[in-house]
Amino acid sequence: MAQSDKQIFELDIQKQSLTLDGVTYSHEEILSFLKDKSEYCGLYTFLFQWFDGDTHIKVHTSGSTGKPKELVVRKEQMMQSARLTCEFLNLRKGDTALICMSMDYIAGKMMAVRALIAGLDLHFMASCGHPFEKLDKPFRFVAMVPLQVFNSLQIPEERERLKQTEILIIGGGTIDPLLEEELKDFPSEIYCTYGMTETLSHIALRRISGQEASLSYRPFSSVNLSLSPEDTLVIDAPLVSDERLVTNDIAEIHADGSFDILGRKDNTINSGGVKIQIEQVEAKLKPLLNTPFAVTSQSHPKFGEIVVLLVVPPVNTEILKDEMAKLLSPYQMPKKIILVDAIPQTESGKISRAKVKEMASGL
Repeated sequence: MAQSDKQIFELDIQKQSLTLDGVTYSHEEILSFLKDKSEYCGLYTFLFQWFDGDTHIKVHTSGSTGKPKELVVRKEQMMQSARLTCEFLNLRKGDTALICMSMDYIAGKMMAVRALIAGLDLHFMASCGHPFEKLDKPFRFVAMVPLQVFNSLQIPEERERLKQTEILIIGGGTIDPLLEEELKDFPSEIYCTYGMTETLSHIALRRISGQEASLSYRPFSSVNLSLSPEDTLVIDAPLVSDERLVTNDIAEIHADGSFDILGRKDNTINSGGVKIQIEQVEAKLKPLLNTPFAVTSQSHPKFGEIVVLLVVPPVNTEILKDEMAKLLSPYQMPKKIILVDAIPQTESGKISRAKVKEMASGL
């Protein structure tokens, strides 16, 4: 690689600047510029905390493995995570990048950090379902959740803008096989990401477009992976996490270091990027149902997954829908009610989650 082509990263926070829509600001200038602009509220709040002189910052988990929790992480580790992504994707100073994800969570924050350390030319918009609806220019680098990608594919103009994106990473939820199939022939570099808040965004990517498409994730070179006794993925990523992380993801690790995710150990439904705990929904439904029932999910091309209720008759489904609407949030509300002869159970009498999901998948 020629010296002029070498990626340069600014890892000194006090020397960082931010390029926003083609204009480069010092950190004092960008805070002054954004302060009273409500449309930039999320970005301003993050940058204010980023430049506050503290070495740590608070982030919140999305709740995929339980209740959302607050984490205090080192900004140095966030910058190392950003560097790994920028190196992997060959992102360089001046490359245009779009933030269209919530700044409340790690995915949005890390897009800003990548721009700060690599000098990316950032465009910011509040999180929405159709990020390309009002944009009239392509971007080199964009990060989206599956629902945003699905929505964009439905509108010809947005679909074309998505095609013009050079590098797209998709995270924050399950990618439906039908959605992946629709993206495989796009000219863009499209990746599915693997990671979590505790790893400060992703630690591995999987190419889903072009000849390099794969069913396996490729981890960053600094990441070491192993399996727990329960065959769940164990992550050692010293640049971004001080602790060894034991996940709830059942995995298979290949000889070349790549890995496949075979399923989840926990009982979380990810519908349109919203995490729904099965046990919480069932607890709310218990007073309504005197017959055996179980909450599970089905794969869905738009939402990734949808909530499904399996219930043993007798039950009046129309009355049940009305009663559920009083107790459940719109996200928790089952999209389907399926009548079954019995709810599969384990030997200890608990609901067999795997068999219930398999049953729902076939109906």
